[in-house]
Amino acid sequence: MNWIDAPRPLLTLAGYSDLLSAALLRRGIRTAEEARAFLDPASYTPTPASALPGMDSALERISAALRRRERICIWGDFDVDGQTATAILVETLRTLGADVTYSIPVRAREGHGVHLPRLKELIAQGVQLIITCDTGITAHQAVEYARSRGVDMVITDHHDLEETLPRAAAVTNPKLLPPEHPLAHLPGAGVAFKLAEALLETHSSDLQPETLLDLTALGIIADLATLRGDSRYLAQKGIQALRNTQRRGLKAMLELAELSPENLTETHISFTLAPRLNALGRLEDANPAVELLTTQDPLRARVLATHLEGLNAQRKLLCSQIERAAEAQLRQDPSLLAAPVLVLTGKEWPGGVLGIVASQMVERYGKPAILFSLGADGLARGSARSVTALHITQAIAAQSDLLHSFGGHPMAAGLALPAEHLGEFRKRLMRTAERMLAQAPQPEPALEIEAWLGLEEITLAQAAEIESLSPFGPGNPPILLATHSVRLESHDQVGKNGEHRRVTVSDEAGHRATVMWWSGGEEELPEGRFDLAYTLRTSDYKGQRQVSIEWVAFRSTQSAQITLKSPEVEVIDLRAEKQDPSSLLTHLSSFAPYQLWAEGEHKRTVNGQGRHELQPADTLVLWTTPPYGDVLRAVMAHVQPKKVILICQPPDWDFLPRLAGLVNYVLRQRAGRTSLTELAAATGERTKTVRLGLEYLSKRGQVAVRFEPGDMVFLQSAPVERDEHRAAHLKVAIEKMLQETAAYRRQFAQHPNPIEEL
Repeated sequence: MNWIDAPRPLLTLAGYSDLLSAALLRRGIRTAEEARAFLDPASYTPTPASALPGMDSALERISAALRRRERICIWGDFDVDGQTATAILVETLRTLGADVTYSIPVRAREGHGVHLPRLKELIAQGVQLIITCDTGITAHQAVEYARSRGVDMVITDHHDLEETLPRAAAVTNPKLLPPEHPLAHLPGAGVAFKLAEALLETHSSDLQPETLLDLTALGIIADLATLRGDSRYLAQKGIQALRNTQRRGLKAMLELAELSPENLTETHISFTLAPRLNALGRLEDANPAVELLTTQDPLRARVLATHLEGLNAQRKLLCSQIERAAEAQLRQDPSLLAAPVLVLTGKEWPGGVLGIVASQMVERYGKPAILFSLGADGLARGSARSVTALHITQAIAAQSDLLHSFGGHPMAAGLALPAEHLGEFRKRLMRTAERMLAQAPQPEPALEIEAWLGLEEITLAQAAEIESLSPFGPGNPPILLATHSVRLESHDQVGKNGEHRRVTVSDEAGHRATVMWWSGGEEELPEGRFDLAYTLRTSDYKGQRQVSIEWVAFRSTQSAQITLKSPEVEVIDLRAEKQDPSSLLTHLSSFAPYQLWAEGEHKRTVNGQGRHELQPADTLVLWTTPPYGDVLRAVMAHVQPKKVILICQPPDWDFLPRLAGLVNYVLRQRAGRTSLTELAAATGERTKTVRLGLEYLSKRGQVAVRFEPGDMVFLQSAPVERDEHRAAHLKVAIEKMLQETAAYRRQFAQHPNPIEEL
C-alpha cells in the first residue's frame, strides 16, 4: 500500500487509519477533536441561529406578526433549495398558529426574484408581512413598494450581496459573515432552518427543529452547498432524518422511484429526488412542491408524487430531444464544434431544461456551451454553462449592448437578446472567448489521489471507513483511490440504452474487481495495462452490504521496463537551424552512419525511417518532433543511441485527411492489411489516436475496420452503415488527443534538453 505522506500527529489519531487520517488532513482537520466533530454529527456543536446577521431583527418582526395575527406570505424560489426553504417556514409558522400562505414564481413567466405584479396581488389580498427565502437580496424595488403600502419584508437569502442591502425590516444572509464562519456556507434551506429553529426556541410549539432536518438536507445537497461547518452538520443529520422520514410526500417519492430509504445517500438526493422536484419548477409551477413536502394526506401525497414522476419523465424526454437536435446541428455544421464556445439555437426549446442540456454539452465536448430558445416574441433566451478557464458571464457581458438581459456567475449564466442580434452576438462572443481563453492559465489536468491500493486491499471495511467521510460534495470531495497497472478482463454495457458499463479489471497478481463506469457506454476503452482511479463506497444489494467501486478515470501505464542501457547520451541540438532539408541532410553527412527518424510527410522528403523501421545505432537523428513521451522512450530503448541529434521539425499536415489517404492506399496496394504502428508512423501520431481515427472513418461510412490481435488492422471497402452521432463524439475525442500531442511537441520544442527528461 502506497500512502500519501501525512504528518505523524494525524496518523496517530486514536482509532483512525492512515487513509482516513490523510483524508482528514487534506480537509484541514488536524486534531482528534476536529476529526470527531467532522465524522460524527453527535460530536459537533451547532452554531446558534442568533449568530446569523439580522436574525434578531427577523425574529422580532415575525414574532410581532404572530402576536398581531397578521397575514404572512413566504416568498420562495422554484429550485429545490427554494422549495424546501419555503416548506420549512410554512410548516413552522403553521405550527405556531400563523395565518400563512406562500408564493413561488413561475419560472417560464416570471423568473427568479420578487416581482411587482405578484407582490401587488398579495398585498391586495391582505398580506402584511412577506418573508423571502432563497431570494430577495437584490429586491430593492419590491421592498420600497411594500414599504410604501405599509407592508414589511424580512429577507432570508444566501446569494451574493450588492453594494447596498434592501431597506427591509430584516436581512439575514450568511454572505454577511466571514468565509471561515461555520454558518457562512448555508444555502436558502439552511438559513430557513436556522430561522425556524430560532422561532421554535422562543415560541411554544410541539414541533421539534429535528423534524425539519429532512427538508434541510434536501435543499443543502441539491443546491451544491459547501459541506463545511453547520452546512455539513445539517446535511449529515438531515440524511439520517431522510432515512426515517415520516413525510407522506417524501415516502411516496421514494416508493415511486424505487429507492430504499434506509440506505439513502447524498447521491440519491442529487440524482433521483432533486431532479424530480426540480422538474416542477422547470416545466410547470413549483408551488405544488410545498404541498407535497408538507401534506399529511397520503392520497394527496401519492397524486402529487405521481405527477412529479410524469414530469421527470417529460424532462428526460425534452432533454433527449434537445440534445439530439443540438447534435444534429453540430453534424450539419462542423464549424460550430470547432468554435471556442458552442452556440446552438432551437425554435421554442423549453427554457427550463436548456441548462441541463448545456451542462451535458460541456461535459461531452470540454468547452463552454450556450443553448438558445427562439421565442414567438422575437427574443432568443439562452442558458450558458462553462469551463473553469472561461468566466462565461464576463464573456457575455462584453456584448451587453446586444442583450436584452443577462446575469450569472463564472460557470453559468442566463441571457436574452433579440433574435436578429444572434449572428453578431455569436461572432463577437467567439473573439472575446478566444482572447479570454488565451490569457487564462491552462493547468495540466490532474487528479488528487488519496491512496494507491492493490485490488486485494479493496474490502468492505475499507469502504465503510470511507463512507464515514460522507456526505460528499463541494468542500468535501469524494475520496479518490487508484490502482496501478490493471488490465481490462471484460465489460458489458448496462442501462436502458447501454449508456453505462460494468467493467472487470485484474492486476498483475490476478486479483479481480468489478467497477461501474457510469455514462461510460460509448467511451474509449483502455488498451493494455493502465492505472485506474475510482471511488469506493458501500451499498446494499438485496439486503447485503457490499463494496461499490465507481470508475473515475484511467491513464495508460508508463512502460517502466523501458530503460536505456547507457544513461550517458550526447545531445547535439540543431533545432534552431533554419536551413532547407537538403542543406540539413548535407550537414548531417558528417555524423554518418545514423538512423534518421522521420515520420508522416517528412519521411518521403528526407528518405527517413518510421519508428517501426529503426534499427540499433550509435547515432539517432530526430527529424520529426516525437508525438509523445512514451513513443520517444520506446524508440530510445530500441535504438540505444550514444548520440542524439535534434532537428525536430513540426508536422505540417492534417491528421484525418492524411489518415484517409493512407486508408485508400492500403486498400488499393496492400489488400487492406496494415498495422496501427505503421499508420501511426505514417501520420506522426500515437497509435491510440490512429485507432480512434479509423473508428471515425468507419462511422462516417468510408471503410470497414477490423482490429485483429496484437497491432494488426484489416480494412475493407465494403459498405458500412453510417453513424454520424458516434462519429461526432469520436471527432471530439480525436481533437483532444491531437491537442495533447501538440502540447507535448510545444513543450519538447521549448525544453533545452528534452532527452534528459527520459
